[in-house]
Amino acid sequence: MNRRDFIRIGATSAAGVAFLGGLPTKWYGLDADVLADPGTGGDRVVPTFCELCFWKCGVLAHVRDGRVTKITGNPKHPLSRGRICPRGAGGTGLLYDPDRLQKPLVRVGQRGQQTFEEVSWETALDEVAERFERIRQRHGASALALFYHGYGGNWMKHLFKAYGSPNIAAPSYAQCRGPRDVGFELTFGHPVGSPENTDMAHSRCLVLLGYHLGENMHNTQVQDFAAAIRSGADLIVVDPRFSVAASKARTWLPIKPGTDLALLLAWMNVIISEGRHDRDYVERYTYGFEQLREHVQSFTPEWAYARTGIEPHVIRDTARRMAAARPATLVHPGRHVTWYGNDTQRTRAIAMLNALLGSWGRRGGFYMPASMEIPKYTSPGYLPPERKAADRPQASDYPLGDNVLAQGLCDASITGLRDYDLKGWMVYGSNLPTTLPDPRKTYKAIQELDFLVSVDVLPSEICGWSDVVLPEATYLERCDELHAPGFREPFVAVRQEVVPPLYDSKPGWWIARELGTRLGLTAFFPWKDSMEYAKDRLHAAGHACDVLQRDGVIQGEQQPIYFEEGVAPEFWTDSGRIELYSNELAQHGFDPMPTWHDDELEEPPAGYYRLLFGRAPTHTFGRTTNNRLLSEVYKENEVWVNPSVARRWGLANGERVHLQNQDGVRSEFSAPVRVTSRIRPDAVFLVHGYGRNAMKLRFAYGRGIDTTGLITRYKVDPIMGGTGMNVNFVTFVKAALVSGEAAS
Repeated sequence: MNRRDFIRIGATSAAGVAFLGGLPTKWYGLDADVLADPGTGGDRVVPTFCELCFWKCGVLAHVRDGRVTKITGNPKHPLSRGRICPRGAGGTGLLYDPDRLQKPLVRVGQRGQQTFEEVSWETALDEVAERFERIRQRHGASALALFYHGYGGNWMKHLFKAYGSPNIAAPSYAQCRGPRDVGFELTFGHPVGSPENTDMAHSRCLVLLGYHLGENMHNTQVQDFAAAIRSGADLIVVDPRFSVAASKARTWLPIKPGTDLALLLAWMNVIISEGRHDRDYVERYTYGFEQLREHVQSFTPEWAYARTGIEPHVIRDTARRMAAARPATLVHPGRHVTWYGNDTQRTRAIAMLNALLGSWGRRGGFYMPASMEIPKYTSPGYLPPERKAADRPQASDYPLGDNVLAQGLCDASITGLRDYDLKGWMVYGSNLPTTLPDPRKTYKAIQELDFLVSVDVLPSEICGWSDVVLPEATYLERCDELHAPGFREPFVAVRQEVVPPLYDSKPGWWIARELGTRLGLTAFFPWKDSMEYAKDRLHAAGHACDVLQRDGVIQGEQQPIYFEEGVAPEFWTDSGRIELYSNELAQHGFDPMPTWHDDELEEPPAGYYRLLFGRAPTHTFGRTTNNRLLSEVYKENEVWVNPSVARRWGLANGERVHLQNQDGVRSEFSAPVRVTSRIRPDAVFLVHGYGRNAMKLRFAYGRGIDTTGLITRYKVDPIMGGTGMNVNFVTFVKAALVSGEAAS
């Protein structure tokens, strides 16, 4: 992907260009938040990997006089290939954020008042360890829960497993990707991984359903997306909103929100009834094709039209184009897929459609990833926890969910909602009030806790409700675990310290080890530091540490990644085949094949519109909205409103509004209206991560509307427990009518 491709796909304004080669040398319009120009050169360059999102791109940090001056892509790293997204280029905005947590804090007022006093690390860690031990003595180690996000969370997971708690949850599972992983495992016996094993660059037909490539800037995939477009791939985008990806498409299908499964069933109907499926592939590798053929007979394009609003001839045309390009057709699995509560079945339908097209294990579809084997560090085995995890009311609930559910742990912290009350939380790098649906419940759970400690870089909302706050060093100031994911090219990468930690912040490994020592778990932390830990693992694998430190990455030998290259097709399902019909689902009382239930789709009340949310290219949800550099391009979210709706309400472009949901909950802050034909008239759209009410986030505070605060309802996926959050409806309250707020 060249510079022009990147601008064409991802930039939202001319200002976005400045981020492509590193940081701009001058910034304008930051008012009281002016930052000094750090220059653009560097006396030395340190390879590491990024954490402005979860993609973990390899980057080169340029350092002059002990200060990071710019960040560029590492050309040797397979995930970045020398390129970097705007967020990654703006990493110094986090490192030098003037609002960073600087010293450990202990609460002195009531929870939520955001009043703290600074203390020493010794005092803060002693307090955490003493409170943990008090909870363990009274209620057992299982009464403690860990919520984590980010690669440094591995150290905290290790601590909690050693301590004996099973209550360890990443909200990214039930609030983001979990239904997709379960849907693909049920079908192929394999998840799609992270990064996803999509061979997009070689696709001849690419289908995106609500997947906002170009706005969610997953670097490698955006590069592959650009390569596919450059090669003339047929792009079909299904989305209620005319997204950046839709603007590149041959066909945009502005589907009625909530009806994607109906469209998928109709596509399968056309492909099977017209004999356009990959017959040899289906016969050799699949189980249940005849049942599927019979199952989809009634799901005609005419049937789907009444539900989706997509005309029958368009459904037939797009299905035929998919089939014509097979097996190099990729129906993308997406990432944030917790939409309507039927998400496992919807993503399973995506997997099944790919199977009919013969794309799994084939060039232009899904490749078979390889990874480098790095032995684990030798440490004592974990003792089995005394109790099972607290996330499910009954053992039979959400039977195919294979991770602990974050919202379930929240519920288990509220008296009377579970037969299992959690008493203490550690929250690492995850801002739960803006992550879990219905923050009212999150705050209620927090109020009932005996103890809450948060580990973070910035003073987010969860920090304001904590008893102890531990300031962590940023990813540019610390070493972390080695990274060796499954990918098309096997590799191992290192995150290493670029500059020493600022202020009195500490790396996560140090925090975990110090707490472990105080909790009598010294045997689980036998290493001096994370560098020694990483070197031990690397030496055990036979690799040279100096090469990894110099280059930031070591690549393994390229392996075959397609069936045609000799990869043995293996499907870790009960039948040993791709399962179009799932006996496992049937045994648990679920539909063995995805089906449509008309009564499951709720219509908005009169005068209300479905609330949809997503990303901007320069931000990673709320993780970056306090970043002054990235906010130079996009500093506040807008409410996308169709012109017909704007006329009905008398809304002018740029006029500020609050949103109020179906339960009477009104957004705390307002945002400007964006009148645009790029959104259907039955929905509104906002970028997630704004409307921050953490007072110490001086830049982000009060900018825009918090979408999570309006998500007071959600539908739980009965198969794996994911929270479908696109089931809320909102109406408009003009800011001019709200006491104390100006209209502009």
